[in-house]
Amino acid sequence: MTSKTIKVNYLARVEGEGGLSVKIKGNQVTDLQLNIFEPPRFFEAFLRGRRYDEAPDITARICGICPVAYQMSATHAMENAFGVTVGGPLRALRRLLYCGEWIESHTLHIYLLHAPDFLGFPDAIHMAKAHPGVLERGLQLKKIGNQIVSLVGGREIHPINVKVGGFYKAPTKAELYTLYEPLQWAMDAARETVRWVAALPFPALERDYEFVALRHSDEYPFNEGRLVSSHGMDIAIADYEEHFVEEHVPYSNALHSRLKQRGAYLVGPLARYSLNFDRLTPAAQEAARAAGLAEVCRNPFKSIVVRSVELLYACEEALRIIRAYEYPDVAAEAIQPHAGIGHGLTEAPRGILYHRYCIDDQGVITEAKIVPPTSQNQKAIEADLRELIGKNVDLARQPLTWLCEQAIRNYDPCISCATHFLKLQIEPG
Repeated sequence: MTSKTIKVNYLARVEGEGGLSVKIKGNQVTDLQLNIFEPPRFFEAFLRGRRYDEAPDITARICGICPVAYQMSATHAMENAFGVTVGGPLRALRRLLYCGEWIESHTLHIYLLHAPDFLGFPDAIHMAKAHPGVLERGLQLKKIGNQIVSLVGGREIHPINVKVGGFYKAPTKAELYTLYEPLQWAMDAARETVRWVAALPFPALERDYEFVALRHSDEYPFNEGRLVSSHGMDIAIADYEEHFVEEHVPYSNALHSRLKQRGAYLVGPLARYSLNFDRLTPAAQEAARAAGLAEVCRNPFKSIVVRSVELLYACEEALRIIRAYEYPDVAAEAIQPHAGIGHGLTEAPRGILYHRYCIDDQGVITEAKIVPPTSQNQKAIEADLRELIGKNVDLARQPLTWLCEQAIRNYDPCISCATHFLKLQIEPG
């Protein structure tokens, strides 16, 4: 009986620091550990004692790739605590800001982080030598996403214009229309992106996930809706912790999340798409079908195609919002803080991002809980790897290692996001 060990000390082309260790005996995986060793940053702890209106800007610093998601989940949670509903043009601006983040994040992942795996390149720099036009298209798409975030959010990285109740300053219609022509180009570029990635070679792997995502009554989900699953769950956001729990594993600095009754689940593009295909625009649905996707996708390697479809949707939705936009009467709804508990959950590019805050009668945060998408997907990633290795155990060590790394990058894991909430315990000497 042969034995084999796979060890990746540092995963490349992911955000943050992590590694992989796998032990194989015969045809069985005897041990598998996705080791996230990024140091914990204790965001939940130092939110305590800060004012409610500081949360959007503080939590945005958790991630430089998806700061909008952190800001939106934080603002929704605070508004939930204070009984405030934001609608009209301000709600539309929030969706537009989310479009910008999805465009820049999905494009970064598709073109620079994930496509090199399928084409056999170690990184995007080597890929650019063989496909310069492709990389130029990707960089231009990402730039347009950044422009949306900059205009609506105040700057490209860690936006500063978001506040509880709305925005500090609302853009004019004329300012938004400066994005219109670039977004029209982006629509065509996104369609071409879907066609391009659909032709990539996909390893065979079908998984019976429990998909979990937001679902809204009449739109593809960004920041509102009920939380649903492919196994029949349908709950309000405030009931999140009745169904999900986090647990520590000894080999990782990130907590693992699971459904209390059923264990591992999947969040992110595959889940959103499979639970909300009917909420996509006709153009996005047509592009998905032309790319060979069914209405439900269970091959994690095809997540790059689903992200491309979502990229197309985000470009189209941004154009729709700009066309319909009317300058709001106020840039933000009035907020009167009081004691309460608020829950917020929005769809980061990588999946659902949950926030809960306890606020005292002075508007000061007394407790914070944040559950990012990468921590929710860790059990699903490890399950993917176990099945994938079992199907490909006869591969030589190097190609099997490459395949495992590619499988992890299917999730576009944001490791830095996943390590901020580890509880620090100091044992007495």
